[in-house]
Amino acid sequence: MNKSELAKRYVLFIISLFFSALGVAFTKHGELGVSPISSIANVLSFKFPSLSLGTWLIIWNCVLILGQIAILRKNFQPIQLLQIPLSFLFGWFTDLGMWIVSNIPADSYPIRITLVFIGIGILGFGISLSVIANVIMNSGEAFVKAITDTIHKNFGNIKIVFDILCVIMSIILSLIFFHFKIIGTREGTVLSALLTGIVVKYFTSRLKKPIESLLSGDIQQKKTLS
Repeated sequence: MNKSELAKRYVLFIISLFFSALGVAFTKHGELGVSPISSIANVLSFKFPSLSLGTWLIIWNCVLILGQIAILRKNFQPIQLLQIPLSFLFGWFTDLGMWIVSNIPADSYPIRITLVFIGIGILGFGISLSVIANVIMNSGEAFVKAITDTIHKNFGNIKIVFDILCVIMSIILSLIFFHFKIIGTREGTVLSALLTGIVVKYFTSRLKKPIESLLSGDIQQKKTLS
């Protein structure tokens, strides 16, 4: 992979962060819960509203990065520290997304659940772009990979367990903070957990070849040859 292609892949990854963050913003605006990995930050944003959801996501992602360092120790690769600035970008993009969707009315359940489905679609699209970019994992997936590399278990299975634990932790925090009420984790969280992977597979299967050709310069080479 040459420097030009690598640069384009990182640009694609940054674009993927924007769409992923916008997807989180849509689901958040529906107030029916967010994706499992964002659910803890979502509950904390309800309890401590002086910090935005984007800021809490930055904090949560940095916690996951510290977790990777603790798990991998000397096997932690310095290149993975790029997750830090990318986590800040994701948090800022989330707050930008919240501003973009802020004027969308969400005063009825049908509209709110529609916002959740739109958010899942955009989030899945964003994640598919990050998969195609194939340069660095986001902190959540990198944390799961750190565990799988250490205990030698299947990534998919550990990811499911991780998502479930995130939801359980968000519910526990909600019960503690809001007098035994579940706040910020609802049916939208369940729908996101069930559907996001399907959306990612759909977009990845259709976008991988054309985007890979664009990244590698195959399209330009074909035009030159013709």
